[in-house]
Amino acid sequence: MAIHPPTSNGEPARTPGAATAARSEPPHLERQLTNRHIQLIAIGGAIGTGLFMGSGKTISAAGPSVIFVYMIIGFMLFFVMRAMGELLLSNLNYKSFSDFAADLLGPWAGFFTGWTYWFCWVITGIADVIAIAGYSKELWPALPLWIPGLATVGILLLLNLATVKAFGETEFWFALIKIVAIAALIIVGLFMIFTGFGFQSDAGTASFTNLWSHGGFFPNEFMGFVAGFQIAVFAFVGIELVGTTAAEAKNPERTLPKAINAIPVRVLLFYVGALVILMAVTPWTQFAAGHSPFIGMFSLAGLGAAATVVNLVVLTSAMSSANSGIYSTSRMVFGLAQEGDAPGIFSRLSTRKVPSNALFLSCVLLLSGVVLMYAGQDVGMAFEMVTTVSAVCFVFVWSIILASYISFRRRRPHLHAASKFKMPGGIPAVWVVYAFFAFVLWALTTQPDTLVALLVTPIWFVILGVAWAILRRRPAHLARFEVFRAELQADQATAARSGGQDAGAAGREVQQAGK
Repeated sequence: MAIHPPTSNGEPARTPGAATAARSEPPHLERQLTNRHIQLIAIGGAIGTGLFMGSGKTISAAGPSVIFVYMIIGFMLFFVMRAMGELLLSNLNYKSFSDFAADLLGPWAGFFTGWTYWFCWVITGIADVIAIAGYSKELWPALPLWIPGLATVGILLLLNLATVKAFGETEFWFALIKIVAIAALIIVGLFMIFTGFGFQSDAGTASFTNLWSHGGFFPNEFMGFVAGFQIAVFAFVGIELVGTTAAEAKNPERTLPKAINAIPVRVLLFYVGALVILMAVTPWTQFAAGHSPFIGMFSLAGLGAAATVVNLVVLTSAMSSANSGIYSTSRMVFGLAQEGDAPGIFSRLSTRKVPSNALFLSCVLLLSGVVLMYAGQDVGMAFEMVTTVSAVCFVFVWSIILASYISFRRRRPHLHAASKFKMPGGIPAVWVVYAFFAFVLWALTTQPDTLVALLVTPIWFVILGVAWAILRRRPAHLARFEVFRAELQADQATAARSGGQDAGAAGREVQQAGK
């Protein structure tokens, strides 16, 4: 299925005999996700499980400077989201960012982006299934590990098979639970700070002075600050999830900009706000990797029951992430199958307009998490490395979104000029974000475990490269490439004409000014 660039007025291109062809069109997803679904899916994507569980490790590595770490990452990724938003809204035929990557950079980009994103979420989903089993073990020690793992996959499969609206509704409530938990933490924390709450431990008294009175904002100096980036960047995995809902949003021109523009406020409130409160109530020196600072704070406050509730919140957060994984991988495989980049069986929709075969594939792969729980420690360590590899691959996906934006600006300047949702900063902002990504990759080289993961990552792209070398020789793919080349030449001609018209208009303005 070729994605035709829109006409000069922004409408999707129509081919002759479109009415006749409509009967033989490939199946398409239905727009059932409302504004509240999109907004909460965006929040759920921005607030990962990493905030609840990984922030202890981040704080212990960077100290209070972790506040700046999260602000910088959120600021940079906002530009990635704005670039994605402008591209998705420039042509409503795009189902996700793999579609515009294929359209603007070439069929290879759609293949690499789609399968890499699929890989990222499958690995994340397996990690979530393992985490859910672990949290369940803490709440119900006698429960065998395989029961919560199997139950999670089964429940999420049934919810996703119903309709896309059922997915949206589930994710809405999951995200709402996370928001309420963080809001409760902030309110309880502020009460403890303003009442000068004292602990019967080394934690001392709750006060904002705890932010700077234990070695300053940068207690572990510059390299501690750098270490914060290599952990915190993984907490933002899933922020681009709203981009995979483009084909199923009821009113994407209104809902997508609203969701994307709210990202900075959400990062400040949910990440920065929560971390400031945590480190004001308890000195950063009290935090340790592997322990949730959220549970720790409520326990210190003497709210043992609240700590149990936070454990349940972390459980639902992991379920939310697994739910997002099942949704996004199934939609990505469905899109790849429609383009001939995945087996055709995955391009079929159920009577409820859900890619059921692609959903079954995702769930079967998530079940491998149940098997991994009974494997040895060596497998666990290897899996931890693969999870880091998937996070590095997310940086690749974000980079492809930015590369597509650069191509869009060069090939279709008229659509950029007509856009109502332009990316702030334009091309210079893209290069600033690329420089930041280079810094993040360098940060990953400073620790032995992440360095190994970084060095292993190219294996995934070698596998994809071999698969693409075989696929691209097929007649259907050769035809797609010819279509891409013809569209590229047409865009270049349009851009040249547009540039000439702009230059002519500018010349006439200068002449008028001279008179």
